[in-house]
Amino acid sequence: MNRNYKAISSLCYFSIFFAPFLLPLIVYFIVDDKEVKQHATASLFSHILPVIVIPLFIVAILLNSVVFLFFVLVLGGLASVFVLIWNIIKGVQLLKES
Repeated sequence: MNRNYKAISSLCYFSIFFAPFLLPLIVYFIVDDKEVKQHATASLFSHILPVIVIPLFIVAILLNSVVFLFFVLVLGGLASVFVLIWNIIKGVQLLKES
């Protein structure tokens, strides 16, 4: 993978700050390199991971369960922080390789 492709792959991970779903999708469909597509897919899934907690949050509100709501908030917060740190690490790793 050449330098430009590594920069594009790195941008997919850093897009969590400015276009979490849009940029990885655009890169996936525009760039033909297999490795870039893999990074775009991985970054897209990592951006979707914290969104999975939203239905649990809605269920917790509907059930009016304080304990379940607290659990969902903690789980969602931890997932978001983990995904943010993981995306930064992956983006920096790709930039250091180029």
